[in-house]
Amino acid sequence: MENESSTASPAARPGAFRRLIRGTTTPLASIFGSGFLVVVSLLASTVGPYSLFAIIGICAFAYAIGWVIRHNIRHVEPALAAPSPPRTVRLLEQLSDITLIPAYIISVTLYLRIMASYVLGYFEADAEVYERLLTSGIIIAILLIELTKGLKILEGLERWTLIITLAIIFLMIGSFALYNAAAITAGTLILPDLPDHSLWQTITILCGILIVVQGFETTRYLGDELDADTRIRASRNSQIFSAAIYILFILVATPLMHLFSGEAKGNGLIMLAAEVAAWLVVPLVFAAVFSQFGAAIAEAISASGNIMELTRHRLTTSVTYVIICGLAIALTWTADTFEILALASRAFAFYFFLQCLVACTVAEKKGRKAAFAILAALLLFITIFSVPAG
Repeated sequence: MENESSTASPAARPGAFRRLIRGTTTPLASIFGSGFLVVVSLLASTVGPYSLFAIIGICAFAYAIGWVIRHNIRHVEPALAAPSPPRTVRLLEQLSDITLIPAYIISVTLYLRIMASYVLGYFEADAEVYERLLTSGIIIAILLIELTKGLKILEGLERWTLIITLAIIFLMIGSFALYNAAAITAGTLILPDLPDHSLWQTITILCGILIVVQGFETTRYLGDELDADTRIRASRNSQIFSAAIYILFILVATPLMHLFSGEAKGNGLIMLAAEVAAWLVVPLVFAAVFSQFGAAIAEAISASGNIMELTRHRLTTSVTYVIICGLAIALTWTADTFEILALASRAFAFYFFLQCLVACTVAEKKGRKAAFAILAALLLFITIFSVPAG
C-alpha cells in the first residue's frame, strides 16, 4: 500500500491539530454509529468462538478499502479538479455519489430501528410491530423538525454522541473484563458454541456485517473544510483507533456470547450488560438512543445534500426530506433489522466497488491496479451475495 502520510507534521501549521481532531471525529462517529450495538450478537450467531478472528478480518478488509478512499483523496480529487477531468473518472464519481443516496436512506432506517429496539428492549416490549411503529414515529418526528426548524440545528449532536458512545464502550469493556477475570478465577468461563452454518453461509453472513465498520469514507466529503493531508490522516487514524476498540470489545465479549444461545438479536447487548451488572443497562440504552438518533440525523442531512446536488437544486430541501423519510418508513415496514443491516452493507459495498474502479482508472502502477481490481471483485461479491444474520 502506498505511503498515506504526508510530509508535513500536523503541528506544522496553525490549527492543524484541531483540524485533524475535527476530521477524525466525523468518521469515528459514523464507524461507531450502530456497530458496537449489534456486532456482538451478529458474530455470536455467525462464528461463535471464532468471533475475535472474524472481527480482525473485517477490520483488516475495511482498512484495505480505506486505503482506496485515501488513494482517491490524494490522486482522484486533483484529477477531477483539472479543467478537463478524465471522462471515465468523472462518470464513475457521479455514479458513486448517486449510489450513496439509497445507502444513506437505508442507514437512517437502520439506525432508528436499532434505537427503537433498544428503547423497547429496556421495557421488554420489543415486538416487531412495536419496533416498526416506534421507528415510524421517530422518522415522522425528524421530518416535522426539518419542516419547522430545520435539521441543521441538530448537527452539533455528532461530537456529543461520539463522546457518550466511547464512554459506554470503555465502561462495558472494563466491566466485561472484570466479569471474565472472576469467571476464570472461579473456573466458570464458558465459550459460545459454533453455530451450525455451512462455510458458504458463514461467508455470506459475514459479508453482510461490513456496515459495522463503515464510516471512514466520510473524510472524502470534507474537502470544503479540511485539506487532503488532514483528511488522509484523519481517515487512517479513525480506522486504526476503531479497529483496536472493536477487537478489544469482541475479545472481552466472546466469553458472554453463550447467553445468546446462537440467536441474533438487534438489542442483544442489553442481555449481556444485565448479566454483568444491572446498572450497565441504563447507560447502554441512553448511549443507543443518543448515538442512533445523531447518526440518523447526519445520514439524513447527507442524503438530502446528495439529492439536491443530483437534481441541481430543482427540489427544495423540504421535498428531499419528505422523499427520504417516506422511503425510510417504507423500508421499516418491509424488512427487519438484520435484513436492513445486510442491505446497508450491500449498498455501501457497491459504493466502495465503484471507488475501487475509480482508483483503478487513475492508478499508474500495475501492482496497485491489480490490488484495486481484487478489492473491487471482493466488494462486488459482497454486493451480490451478502445475506442477513438470523
